Amino acid sequence: MALMRGDLSPTARALLALESIQDRPGITGAELAARLGVSDRAARRHVGILREAGIPVESLSGPYGGYRVGRGARLAPLMFSTPEALGLVMAVLQGWHGAADGEHPVATALGKIVRVLPASSAAPVEAIRRVNAQNPGDAAASPDPRLTAALAQACESEQRLRIRYRTREMVLDPWAVVVRHGRWYLLCWSQTARARRVLRIDRVEQAEPTGDTFEPPAELDPVQEVENHLADGWTHEAEVRFEVPISLASQCVSRVLGRLTADGETCVLSGSTDNAEWYAAQLAATELPFVVLQGDAVRAEVLRLAERLTRAAGRAGRAGRSRGGPRTDC
Repeated sequence: MALMRGDLSPTARALLALESIQDRPGITGAELAARLGVSDRAARRHVGILREAGIPVESLSGPYGGYRVGRGARLAPLMFSTPEALGLVMAVLQGWHGAADGEHPVATALGKIVRVLPASSAAPVEAIRRVNAQNPGDAAASPDPRLTAALAQACESEQRLRIRYRTREMVLDPWAVVVRHGRWYLLCWSQTARARRVLRIDRVEQAEPTGDTFEPPAELDPVQEVENHLADGWTHEAEVRFEVPISLASQCVSRVLGRLTADGETCVLSGSTDNAEWYAAQLAATELPFVVLQGDAVRAEVLRLAERLTRAAGRAGRAGRSRGGPRTDC
């Protein structure tokens, strides 16, 4: 079915051609002409207008050929449908906690998307932006995108870096960029400290290559390494036995709580926390039978949580539900 009327200008037709090519990379000349409601020759002419405007439209011959937007010196305008634009805005707002109208690249890009939305779609987006601005959350923890990209590229190319991390400088081998729990981390080997480090990228102020390369460790699991780091070194240590096999506990116990090790038909969790109350609540949320082996602060919070739940049930000393086997759907 034709997407256009005969009274549209050549510019409007060219923009519709661009939208069609972006929506369907590899679209053939005949398909493009059918979507525009013009002849094959006219479709080729609209593609020529796009190329004259500096948009690198590539054409490939053969059964898998067709038109597609290539890479070029000039960035082609992006054509979004309303659902696509709204979905993109929602995804950005979910992960962006900074000011919606600042100079940060995320804020300016978001503003461009919102400006091209129709009024019916822009109104709810603007309402969400205002709510987001009133609840900035971790705005200070949002890293600079250009610096983050430079760190990620250094990881891929195995380039040693000299960075300024807050008030000190260090030389390091960047192993991986990892996103966990809403924050961006750089897993690396510090040549300065001769030790493994996990750095928050929002605290990296500058990074420059030294000209040297490095070789990362074999069979490195960056996510596991960062999770282990986040679980260690806090104020209150804890050791907890789960009365279930490690195969079940590993499905229900978050890595941020610590490391699980098998112990016969049960397993033991070793971790630490700065918030013993939160840690106790996370243990209870697994709905697995457990015993606190070590950690006075965590044990005290588990007892406090048990007393509060007992009072809430209104049946002190009586079981509120029958005890069956451990849950398997956590």
